[in-house]
Amino acid sequence: MSDGTDINALLRARLPTGVPLQIPPPCLTDMQGEPVAYVEGESLAMRFPVLARYQNPIGHMQGGFIVAALDNTLGPFSYLIAPPSVTTSLNTQYLRPVTPEMPHIICHARLVERTRTQLFLAGEVRDDAGRVLVMCQAACQILPQKAG
Repeated sequence: MSDGTDINALLRARLPTGVPLQIPPPCLTDMQGEPVAYVEGESLAMRFPVLARYQNPIGHMQGGFIVAALDNTLGPFSYLIAPPSVTTSLNTQYLRPVTPEMPHIICHARLVERTRTQLFLAGEVRDDAGRVLVMCQAACQILPQKAG
């Protein structure tokens, strides 16, 4: 990662003891996501390759894979800023296609608001030129913590 932060080590250190979570999860490993920037408590950026196996019939990256890349960015970010949570809604707007000429996409996650039990996050997918390709808004429910 460009700023030297090991996201997986941060995640492992911040999780409550005894929480059986796999870091990184298989879905992130399979999509070959790699962190590129993290601003403590504010934002996370992850890079994902645009692979031929993600193409829809017209050759663009299929929307479900784009959302998976966003979710693979929003999820780790949510665990960095709060106790473990689950996504309760993820609304996505596609502005431009992700084409096979793009070697990768950069997904950005940022905190919009945190309440006692919820996180409200915003996400974007950008190309190398910095153009916004996709935007999303997510709500996450913070899981109850076991007393102990």
